[in-house]
Parts: sequence; structure tokens; C-alpha cells
Amino acid sequence: MIMTTSQMWITIAVVAAGTVFTRFLPYIAFPEGRKIPPFVQYLGKVLGPAVFGLLVVYCLRNSDLLAPRFGIPEIAGVGVTGAVFVTTKQMMIAMAAGTAVYMILVQAVF
Repeated sequence: MIMTTSQMWITIAVVAAGTVFTRFLPYIAFPEGRKIPPFVQYLGKVLGPAVFGLLVVYCLRNSDLLAPRFGIPEIAGVGVTGAVFVTTKQMMIAMAAGTAVYMILVQAVF
């Protein structure tokens, strides 16, 4: 089904409003000068690593170590990601490097 022009504008407005609301919600909930609750501070510390742990599990869930390539691209990608992160402490660079190694191995070698 194709949306009408008015439906498209309404959809864009609702998505924009939702995005703006989620961006400003922390400033509304925790104004300057108000102490942040310990539970929220705890979540700020643990959610980042937890999300990356889930990402690793999600990415490796279908890896077949008994297939002819024996999971070499996956293991190399995870290894490069870990090594780059340990040396640079930059998660985005580490993820980009690991993804690049995995894609090169999958496309060119295996």
C-alpha cells in the first residue's frame, strides 16, 4: 500500500517528535544540579559492555566450526577486534577493523 502525501508528513512528524523526545528526556528527568540516582549510574556503567557482549553472541550464533572454513573468518574478526580495542581503547575503530578483516576473509579468501 502506498502512503498519501499527508500520511507521509504525519509519519515524518511523529518520528521526528519521538526522536526529539528521547534526546531531551534525560535532561528533563535529570536536570542540572539534581543528583543522578545510583541505579541509573550503575546502568550507565554496565549497559555498554552488556550490549557489546550481546552483539558478539548475536554475530557468532550461526558460526559453524565444523564447516570447511572452520570459523576462521569469525575467529579472526573477533581476535582483531579485541586486539585493536586493547591497544587503542577505541571501540568504533576496533569494530571497524574486525569487520574489515572478517569481510576480507569471507570475500577474498574463503
